[in-house]
Amino acid sequence: MSEKSGIERIKEASHHLRGTLKESLHDEITGAIREDDQAVVKFHGMYQQDDRDKREERAAKKLDRLYSYMIRLRLPGGSLTPEQWVAVHDIAGENSTGVIKITSRQTLQLHGIIKSDIKPTIKAFSEAKLDSIATCGDINRNVLCSSHPKQSPLHAEVFAYADKISNLLMPKTKAYYEIWLDEEILVDKKEEEDPLYQDRYLPRKFKIAIAIPPNNDVDAFANDIGLIAVIEDNVLKGFNIAIGGGLSSTHGNAETYPRLATLIGFADSEEKTLKAVYEIATIQRDYGNRSDRKLARLKYTVDKFGIDWYKAELEKRCGFALQPVVPFQFESRKDYFGWLANDEGLWYYTALIENGRITDEGDHRIKSALLEIAKAGKANFRFTCTQNLIISDVKEEDKNAINAILAEYGVIGKTEGSSEIRKNSMACVAFPTCPLALAEAQRYLPSLIDKIEVLLNKHSLSEEEIIIRMTGCPNGCARSYAAEIGFVGTAYGKYNLQLGGDRLGERLNKIYRENIVEEEILSELDSLFETYSSKRKPNETFGDFSLRQKWVTI
Repeated sequence: MSEKSGIERIKEASHHLRGTLKESLHDEITGAIREDDQAVVKFHGMYQQDDRDKREERAAKKLDRLYSYMIRLRLPGGSLTPEQWVAVHDIAGENSTGVIKITSRQTLQLHGIIKSDIKPTIKAFSEAKLDSIATCGDINRNVLCSSHPKQSPLHAEVFAYADKISNLLMPKTKAYYEIWLDEEILVDKKEEEDPLYQDRYLPRKFKIAIAIPPNNDVDAFANDIGLIAVIEDNVLKGFNIAIGGGLSSTHGNAETYPRLATLIGFADSEEKTLKAVYEIATIQRDYGNRSDRKLARLKYTVDKFGIDWYKAELEKRCGFALQPVVPFQFESRKDYFGWLANDEGLWYYTALIENGRITDEGDHRIKSALLEIAKAGKANFRFTCTQNLIISDVKEEDKNAINAILAEYGVIGKTEGSSEIRKNSMACVAFPTCPLALAEAQRYLPSLIDKIEVLLNKHSLSEEEIIIRMTGCPNGCARSYAAEIGFVGTAYGKYNLQLGGDRLGERLNKIYRENIVEEEILSELDSLFETYSSKRKPNETFGDFSLRQKWVTI
């Protein structure tokens, strides 16, 4: 058996994720926490970061790095009440950079929290009935679900599975409550025994998404488990199950690669669906790679042992056989911007939040608008998997008042005035806080989109809904490998240009040009758009055209 990685030893020695976090918090000499605790704290929904813009300046002055922490909430399916939104707004203003960040996994995170403010922040979240348990680390992360109730009359029934799965795969440890909320947990050790995670947790992060056809807004196949709802005659029949998706890779390491999930069967009841999800996780716990973290995701386990083996092992553990995959069809992968009503007559406004950054900038004061709407108590809030926001559950009699607020603060102007390509774009956080970033992403993509829009207009393509995504490193947090045009950072100011992904999230892209700067990116796109405009077939998407032209080979 291969030797375990250092992180595996840290997890096993952490006393159910306690580590020495209490001691680290009391160390006033540094803004950092102890090295081993930096791994443990992830399971509590936090990452230690530092301001990379200031590293050189502080190093020259022989100062410690400017450490701070990112805290990510657990919001299965991504929703908040108006009272909770007010709380998040206030907490962000008091303890973080002030920017509220919608993630690509349908939740919120705050950046720039200093060590002494972590506990007050967690306590404030707790008072609003919010927590950050299990949103990072080698554990099941935030569970995604198709966000817009327009998707189906049965949206609420399907949506409820996100919370059920989140609770099913929660760790049993009470460490979070002891460390951050100062609760005295007088439990017998047996109460913390965890049949799922034991004392080793999973080999790597674990992601689940629930899609409602015909819209694949959650990128179901980019997850370790993708559940695809099967609805017939207005009845939820069950879920098709796909396993082995994941987009992270490492530059220069051919053993690592992005992979889309493989469909393995259909579960025809809630009991069977939840059992299958649970046992897929146990198989990964038992067979996943614990010596090389770069090869520790479920996708590598599936490819090592094979789909047939994994399915057979799953059915043995479940005690039942999966049924054959039920035919389904995705027709889109997008958010529904503007006002739309569901079957019950409630209204929903989807606002563009470029790269998920909720803040006030110039005439676009989205943060102030949302606070005013929340204080009125007339709407809930939902988050999409492409980092946008839905003002939801609005009654007919309240719609005009909320619309007036959205107009006053420039939200409608920003949403309606943005190009289709901007609405379909997404970027990860990258600099200055992500320690893995090799290049810019969310700070750079908006200006690059400005220049790409000029090219699209030049070639009469401004109405095309081309999906563009950018990540500052190859880990794929903004799912750049599943875009029609993907930018993957290789060094500061340099990116791989990737082409050939499809419009529906059922095909990955491939590298077209490596390590190119902006001037080369725009020159390449100018030429590609010119060819696309003149030679495409009716309704042919850019991704499909890229393949037909053999710009890349899949």
